[in-house]
Amino acid sequence: NYDLITYVQDRLGHDMRYAINPSKIAKDLGWYPETDFETGIRKTVKWYLENQDWVNEVVLGDYQKYYERMYGNR
Repeated sequence: NYDLITYVQDRLGHDMRYAINPSKIAKDLGWYPETDFETGIRKTVKWYLENQDWVNEVVLGDYQKYYERMYGNR
């Protein structure tokens, strides 16, 4: 509902974009990305849409109970 949206001023010094530059890891380790960002994000969204049952089980199911038991008091 658009009535619930509250617009605020942008913070001072806000970065308008974040550029991904793999040159340091390429130089130091010889690693290069196999997938460009746009393709990778599209593949990620597609995977989540195709695997919603698994994602829900992780978020809501036994894994969540395990996570709360192991890390809940930290």
